[in-house]
Amino acid sequence: MLITMLGTGNAVVTKCYNTCFVLTGGGKRLLVDGGGGSGILTQLERAHIDPRTIHEIFVTHKHIDHLLGVIWMIRVQGYLIGAGLIPEGVTIYAHDEVIALLRSLARTLLGPVEVAQLEERFHFVEVTDGETREIMGRPVTFFDIASTKAKQFGFSMELEGGGKLTCCGDEPLSEAGLPYAAGAKWLLHEAFCLEAEQEVFRPYEKHHSTVAHACKLAEALGVQNLLLYHTEDTHYEERRALYTAEGRQYFTGGLYVPEDLETIRL
Repeated sequence: MLITMLGTGNAVVTKCYNTCFVLTGGGKRLLVDGGGGSGILTQLERAHIDPRTIHEIFVTHKHIDHLLGVIWMIRVQGYLIGAGLIPEGVTIYAHDEVIALLRSLARTLLGPVEVAQLEERFHFVEVTDGETREIMGRPVTFFDIASTKAKQFGFSMELEGGGKLTCCGDEPLSEAGLPYAAGAKWLLHEAFCLEAEQEVFRPYEKHHSTVAHACKLAEALGVQNLLLYHTEDTHYEERRALYTAEGRQYFTGGLYVPEDLETIRL
């Protein structure tokens, strides 16, 4: 299994793209979120990932920096479906509010060709808290992260050969998500900024966390590998070194601070 980070930044970054990624394994691909616009298409091209090879998409929540790029995917993939290039169609997993919004936006913003494909070849699958489905040939369990800002789901995927990958969405892991993250082989967790700069960025006021907070939590949960994303970008060139230095004070496992377009073998 590979993870390609199409974007690693928070909602208002300019030096990198909003957080979204592609999981690749067993000849299948899953796109998780789409970022905030048409930049998703540029990032896929730079990562050498053809939209025709993405047949499953999961959208965590309705914030613009995660959802609007999915509208561009529907735009492009609707054309490809119409041309017979994605004969199996595309499955989009999300909770009920996200599905309703995607359908409404697509019908309002897209052309007749894409809208005609919307219900026929785009398969919207509503997921619920604690539900397990097979995606990419792997069991995936979705969970409500208990956000106080907007309804948001994360997921935990069983990996081939044992272990699990848990994605917490873009907020600090809450009590509701602890069972899904405990002992994870890979934990994907947001880290808005350095602990030393919390007075500058005020992450906790935005329902986000710091590198130190995420690393302390992962250590306490017995996580093997921690991947940090959804960050500020004022230190983009030095971000990996700075975040790793702070994180190493609290986390002893594998610590990853990826850049946009970086691919990591899980």
